[in-house]
Amino acid sequence: MSVAVYPGSFDPVHYGHLDIASRAAALFDRVVIGVYDRPSKDLFFSLDERVSLMRIAVASFSNVVVVPYSGLTVSFARKHGARVIIRGLRVPHDFEYEYQMALTNRKLDPAIDTLCLMTGLEYAFLSSTIVKDIARAGGNISCMVPRHVAEALRERLQGHGEPMVEGGGS
Repeated sequence: MSVAVYPGSFDPVHYGHLDIASRAAALFDRVVIGVYDRPSKDLFFSLDERVSLMRIAVASFSNVVVVPYSGLTVSFARKHGARVIIRGLRVPHDFEYEYQMALTNRKLDPAIDTLCLMTGLEYAFLSSTIVKDIARAGGNISCMVPRHVAEALRERLQGHGEPMVEGGGS
């Protein structure tokens, strides 16, 4: 059985993430989406919320599971029997970072490779930061995230006295 891990903070999950997850699911027998517990960035949603939002988003993929993780990604991959780490690339700048991470992970565990998938053109502009910024400004994010994610953002922003998110997703 071929197994790959797709790690990330997914804060929040958006259609670019789902594009990569869908394509990885078509390439591997099993894809384990790892939601990293403590990335070096400010988080909008808790670990449990990010895991839940991702599980709902990929519920239709029968060969995809979503689990939280901490520690090294190569250790997470090894624990799940994966020999491949999936990463998404949007813009040339992403390649520099992902190349460096791939080499580092390869040094830590030569048995695990990194496979970079180019995000579909229609999602190349998307990032979780952009989604949150647009939502904070009251913009319509319905073409960027699934409905349940837009609703979660709306609830979170209303709870903090920030503008409401327009739209609902598909």
